[in-house]
Amino acid sequence: MTFNLPIFLTILRILAIPLVVLFFYLDMPLTASTIFGLAGLTDFVDGYLARKYNQESRFGAFLDPVADKLLVAVALLLIVEREGMMWITMAAVLIISREITISALREWMAETGQRSKVAVAYIGKVKAVTQILSLIFLLYNQDLWGLPLREVGLVFLVIATVLTVISMVQYLHAAFSSDSTEK
Repeated sequence: MTFNLPIFLTILRILAIPLVVLFFYLDMPLTASTIFGLAGLTDFVDGYLARKYNQESRFGAFLDPVADKLLVAVALLLIVEREGMMWITMAAVLIISREITISALREWMAETGQRSKVAVAYIGKVKAVTQILSLIFLLYNQDLWGLPLREVGLVFLVIATVLTVISMVQYLHAAFSSDSTEK
């Protein structure tokens, strides 16, 4: 296994998860949302650095999406617990279910030599940014300088959920198009 800066940033993202949970339960929303936001930022930075400095690796390709999904799933669980609203729970279920489904799909497609059919698409990147922003605002859960960040976070959560479903349909369509499953 190669250890480099992109992998280090990915590991930091995983290590940030218990801190987000801790500060969430200590009722320190600014700290929890800031740690979450910084961890979310490392998702974009580690990928950029890996490509720029040719430090992409199989381990990094495995660990990066795992870290992303863990971070998002934990934040969604915290918000679902606090909010206790059916539609927020349904959004979380859709988002987490999509992540599990697409991860399994990518694994299966890789085994059949067709991983490129389900490579990360632009909509997936937009979905990720929307999710991260939504979760930052919802973890903070307060107004800031007169801006109703909780409500903004709820709007972003709806957008992220819609993008989640659209991207899942696109990935499934790409994987199961007429010649995708013949191998």
